[in-house]
Amino acid sequence: MAHQNSNEPLADLTQLGQTNGSGDKRALYLKLFSGEMFKGFQNNTIARDLVTKRTLKNGKSLQFIYTGRTTAEYHVPGRSILGNSDGAPPIAEKTITIDDLLISSAFVYELDETLAHYELRGEISKKIGYALAEKYDRLIFRAIAKGARQASPVAKTNFVEPGGTQVQVGTSTGATSDAWDATKLVNAFYDAAAALDEKGVSTEGRVGVLSPRQYYELIQQVGDNGLINRDEQGSARQKGNGIVEIAGIKIFKSMNIPFLGRAGVKYGETDGPADPGNTGSFVNPAVDSAISGTDDGVNNNYGSASDFNTSCGLIFQREAAGVVEAIGPQVQVTSGDVSVIYQGDVILGRMAMGADFLNPAACVELHATSTAGSAFGTTYPANIS
Repeated sequence: MAHQNSNEPLADLTQLGQTNGSGDKRALYLKLFSGEMFKGFQNNTIARDLVTKRTLKNGKSLQFIYTGRTTAEYHVPGRSILGNSDGAPPIAEKTITIDDLLISSAFVYELDETLAHYELRGEISKKIGYALAEKYDRLIFRAIAKGARQASPVAKTNFVEPGGTQVQVGTSTGATSDAWDATKLVNAFYDAAAALDEKGVSTEGRVGVLSPRQYYELIQQVGDNGLINRDEQGSARQKGNGIVEIAGIKIFKSMNIPFLGRAGVKYGETDGPADPGNTGSFVNPAVDSAISGTDDGVNNNYGSASDFNTSCGLIFQREAAGVVEAIGPQVQVTSGDVSVIYQGDVILGRMAMGADFLNPAACVELHATSTAGSAFGTTYPANIS
């Protein structure tokens, strides 16, 4: 075994992590990691800006208040005005609880950083951001699908508010092939828009989220029918925002919506997309860990795989769901004695959030086949891994 010679002169090392050549030699690594993680998170989540988001401090849950409609009545001369005789408007509440801390982490060995010919922490940080963003979106989208199956919490006699909407894509009884049919998807969007109008949902902030296969099918089949923004050309069409609107609904694509019991895609269905092969562990797995599983850290009901067997798209308005954040996306990195003992750092991305539906009337779930998904409760029976 070779021994170090304590009399040997030390080389003047350039500490790439120091600020102006002094201080903590890992200081710049932390800042670089933070920026990369946030960039990875923000570039891969779309749901955060499409629903109602609140920050929670000094509590475990947040209360949202529903106010129902009231009526107009004629005044009787000489009678005191002390509020409508029916006691309207009715009021109800919805509480969203924070799930346990959601984390994604990696241990970076200092020697590996030294030997690597690429910037190691930046690559790892982006993947941590991706992981948090993926979970974030999947929880919110499942909450919206849940809301589409619920009645309104405002249920006072003669003052029942509108609930959620489920729209079948096509007319097939048992085949799921309609889920990828561009014409039938467009028709479903118009049906959904009409339902939202009829239920008094604002036209501002209406969006739809489809799987990538559905989105690209729309671009190919209906791109010349006025649905594509003529100013969006080339690669802009492929980024997920190229189709401006159908019936006033702006369309996004995501691999994180519940889709026929999986997330974003399901291969092997009749007339559906063929498995392209070599899809790896995170695309169309036999059991999708993002849809089913058990996790003691979940305090809201996000459903299980079987609850989304026919779900194939979402249309909603900003009031459809709420996400409550106690800890927004953050970065933590070990340092000091811990780094010396282990000769490396644990890099951690974390957040604490919870999501659930708010206004069911603003939630629309698209489903293939004539079997729509059943409502599942607001208690905590089903977890998500």
